[in-house]
Amino acid sequence: MCLRDFMDSADGWGHEHGQAVHARLLKALEANPGKTIVQVSLAGVRRTDASFPRESVVELAKRYRRLKGFFLTDAEDQDLLDNWEAAASKRDQPIIFWKGTEFRVLGPRPSRGNDGVFELLMGRESTTASEVAGVLGLKLTNASSKLKQLLEQGFALRREETAPSGGLEYVYFRIG
Repeated sequence: MCLRDFMDSADGWGHEHGQAVHARLLKALEANPGKTIVQVSLAGVRRTDASFPRESVVELAKRYRRLKGFFLTDAEDQDLLDNWEAAASKRDQPIIFWKGTEFRVLGPRPSRGNDGVFELLMGRESTTASEVAGVLGLKLTNASSKLKQLLEQGFALRREETAPSGGLEYVYFRIG
């Protein structure tokens, strides 16, 4: 979704404007309940302060953590991204910004102990605990725990699928 379509002007300023845009975005999300990955394009957004994204997109990402993943695209202005970084940090909700195949985490980062698993996940569309364990040389329970932590912290999503063995397993996927 293009954020500018939900805004009153090209400038996102203040918590009141952020809350108004939050309500519009929420209505659009509720109209598409099956959508789990939400791309938010910043094309046409000239500037924002930190309170606008905190009250609009970042608040939605926090509300839907573990259920939906939000990521940003189409921003060239470093000052704009710095304000989104401040908003994500304030809400303790990571937001991934993608530019082509490169990503940047805005807000809190994965813990140092989860860096390797996070980097592996971000390099793939999806993975399982057994794949992570095999690639990184971890015990299966450790890999599973690290993936679950990334889910809980808002860095990944997961779905349950049938494993090749016939049982059920979680497949974790990146946001973006």
